[in-house]
Amino acid sequence: MSISSTNFFAFDRALPAPFDTLKSKKVSVSSTYGDGTISTLSTSVVKAVLAVCKCMSGTGEGAVGVIDHRTVAEYKSSVGPDAYHLVVYDSNSGSLMASVYDKATEVLETYVANKSGRDASALMMALFPVLMSDEEFSDAFNAFYMQYSGGYSDFTEATNMMAVLCDNAYRRVTDETCPAHIKVTLDKSGNVMRVGQAQLDSGALSPTRVLAGEFTIFAKTGAAVIHKASVLIDPADFVGKYQFHPRTLTPFEQSLVPKLPAWYVIPQEIVEVCQHAKATTGKPTQMRNFLLRGPAGTGKTMGAKAIAAGLGLPYRKYTCNANTEIYDLIGQLFPDSAASSTGDAQLDREREQLKTMGGINFANVAQLMQLPELDDLDYDPAGVYQTLTGMEKPDASAQECMALVMDRVTEKVKALSHRDESSRNTGGQTFTYTQTEFLEALKNGYVVELQEPTTIAQPGVMVGLNSLLEQGGSITLPTGEIIERHPDAVVIVTTNISYEGCRGMNQSIIDRMSLVQDIELPSPEVMVQRAMSVTGATDEYQVSQMVQVVSDMSDYCRKNSITDGAVGMRSLLDWIVSAEITGDPYRSALYTVISKATSDEADREALISTVLEPIFAPKARRATA
Repeated sequence: MSISSTNFFAFDRALPAPFDTLKSKKVSVSSTYGDGTISTLSTSVVKAVLAVCKCMSGTGEGAVGVIDHRTVAEYKSSVGPDAYHLVVYDSNSGSLMASVYDKATEVLETYVANKSGRDASALMMALFPVLMSDEEFSDAFNAFYMQYSGGYSDFTEATNMMAVLCDNAYRRVTDETCPAHIKVTLDKSGNVMRVGQAQLDSGALSPTRVLAGEFTIFAKTGAAVIHKASVLIDPADFVGKYQFHPRTLTPFEQSLVPKLPAWYVIPQEIVEVCQHAKATTGKPTQMRNFLLRGPAGTGKTMGAKAIAAGLGLPYRKYTCNANTEIYDLIGQLFPDSAASSTGDAQLDREREQLKTMGGINFANVAQLMQLPELDDLDYDPAGVYQTLTGMEKPDASAQECMALVMDRVTEKVKALSHRDESSRNTGGQTFTYTQTEFLEALKNGYVVELQEPTTIAQPGVMVGLNSLLEQGGSITLPTGEIIERHPDAVVIVTTNISYEGCRGMNQSIIDRMSLVQDIELPSPEVMVQRAMSVTGATDEYQVSQMVQVVSDMSDYCRKNSITDGAVGMRSLLDWIVSAEITGDPYRSALYTVISKATSDEADREALISTVLEPIFAPKARRATA
């Protein structure tokens, strides 16, 4: 026996969260290679599996990959911000090489796996590609990853799957008669041959295939290939699964419940919002206000719709602008009778049409005038600018377009609000109260998204809603009626504080948010899957390279304070579609990604030379290479 099971499986060490709450490490399940009755959770296996899950979901550092018959792992240590465990496993000989590496100082130390040393979880992580070659282990891991991604909605199932993984690994490593035996050499001393600096510098240990995560230490000869996650959150396990309580919706309300598109990948942050909202239902402090904050194109609005789908509630939204007033959010009074005429037949017809749409507000007036929505401004600012002004401006920004839209809506609202004094009725005047979708949602218990409230010029507008953001809050309407907030009503505030014209959010509003989720660009594997689903692209390798460019460009802009443009998912989708038309990813990138990132010529040239050309060179250069 060349393996010390005590050192390699670390049964005597504490289990990590969430399994640290279990009363016993014994679980009444078994792998097909076990005795069929019971398994023991191994700290080494549990930590290794969780590390791989974090790499796959993009929530943790580290990676697992393959060279040839050797497998490699970068395991992020919990001790120190720059500590990594580097492991190389040879499946032919069963030998292991490992070192403790300080990324800041580039110093290598000996790795020892025994009772007084490491727990061998990094060594187990390096075995993961070989472990996954077994059908039972692969199926159990995929089932566990589903639970991990869904926040352990069925903790018993998650525990059972983890127990099967532990038993499967233990039997295959320690039992030489096992038909799926894995050869591993680790003696009682726990000493492991070191990974040397020369090996790292030469690139001899750089992986040729990446199974999870992204290598940053072993990958000295080039960037890691991006692979999509093998298991994602199943919409069938999310949509309508977080309902607060049984509730019958009217046919109209049911039509307002969002239906998630097939391409949409449900982010973990959105699942967490639904989990908190449901888990606190009926408690004195229900979680019903949530803030989604992040750059353009990261899916904040789609996330708000997904929350409504998960909760099984109707969805409404209101888009704020610099001129938003409190009455735009809670509703307005409009005069009735002929005395309310504007004196213009066309305006009067439009006002009547707006009343059927829910009243005179920014969203309805913009829709009536067939003006672009906020998503359109982000998606194609140059095209929107030309449509609005009749002039071409390739470097037009979404902020410029929004200013034009706001000016046109403001002028239209002024015209619609004009009253013809010559037709004023000196008798009793009657008024009609027009309720907004925002107030409708709070009153009836829907999900309402409040978009870009940081653009509001008057700081007191949002503060005026404080009472409605409280549990059991209320507000008095212009009619004198008191509206109380429905206990099921959920407010999702979505904002991008990097937009020009955005202001800091009032502290009293932030204080009333139950959770604040910073929504960043999706992980590379999610971006690849989403982009291929939306565009129908079939070349996974090229899409992966494009994702890498967009991710690197986003990092470059952030580190160099380039904030006058946008780099995100929308740019990626446009680039993929354009490249299929032109057949030249480099050329298409210039006017779908580079041009949107910044209007500064010097910054664009830097992005081209630093980020784009190392991966997609111009065709002329490729032809002569």
